[in-house]
Amino acid sequence: MTDIIGQDTGAPGAIVDSSTQTFVADVVEASMELPVIVDFWAPWCEPCKTLGPMLEKVVNAAQGKVKLVKVDIDQNQEIAMQMRIQSIPAVFAFKNGQPVDGFVGAQSESQIKSFVERLTGPIGPTPVEQALEQAQAALEEEDFNSAANIYSQVLKHAPDEAAAVGGMARSLLGLGDAAGAREGLDAVDDKLAKHADVEGARAALELAEHSVDTGDAANVSELLARLEADANDHQARYDLAMAYYAQAKNEEAIDELVEIVRRERAWNEAAAREMLLQIFDALGPTHELTIGGRRKLSSVLFS
Repeated sequence: MTDIIGQDTGAPGAIVDSSTQTFVADVVEASMELPVIVDFWAPWCEPCKTLGPMLEKVVNAAQGKVKLVKVDIDQNQEIAMQMRIQSIPAVFAFKNGQPVDGFVGAQSESQIKSFVERLTGPIGPTPVEQALEQAQAALEEEDFNSAANIYSQVLKHAPDEAAAVGGMARSLLGLGDAAGAREGLDAVDDKLAKHADVEGARAALELAEHSVDTGDAANVSELLARLEADANDHQARYDLAMAYYAQAKNEEAIDELVEIVRRERAWNEAAAREMLLQIFDALGPTHELTIGGRRKLSSVLFS
């Protein structure tokens, strides 16, 4: 599989290793000309092995607007003591000879980009962001194999990228691998699990598991017949909504659930409203059906 993320070489001299002897020239003096980011790391530091390459990619994407200086604290303990480094990875930004910003510990690529852009202004999409755009486009076109391949590459480079974790789960769902999707979602830590992209993918997984075997045409025909006989058969309408969802007819599913709320909002402990919220989570807050569905639900609730 071709690596579409690759390594942007950036501007010449944008990334250098420094030492106690060259630190003043590499950092303090250089920061009089352009912002300098200093990455304090060590070979034994596991988070450093992830953070360092992401820093390099973002700095390279800046195309000469910022310089990255890497300092191995094992080889340069004097500088580490002067900078009062207590844990690593530790990252400092210098401008005009002074530290102006910084952070300690692991960060996502998007967080690193925001950190760098505070120094440089907008720097354009990183390789990971470009890959995520390609993966999302493939996902929307239901090219689940391509999407899964791209998300897999992103996760190799940025394992804590929430959009890739959620996207991979959605791709596996599209390929019929619900067990693989659940395995990936269950493996994330508590912080990542609360990200909207991951929560949305989990909602999509739970809905897929809930609606399995309900979307066949015979079942839909039977439910429509029940509703024709009794328009207030809310269980039939609810099951019809789930059948539509199983067929990827999301708008129809939303409309049937909104109709239940309109007719009897408290039915089955407000099950229709709760399922609507779960569908909105699965689609994502910016999806046109979420926006339209929330508008329909609000008009019913507040009419």
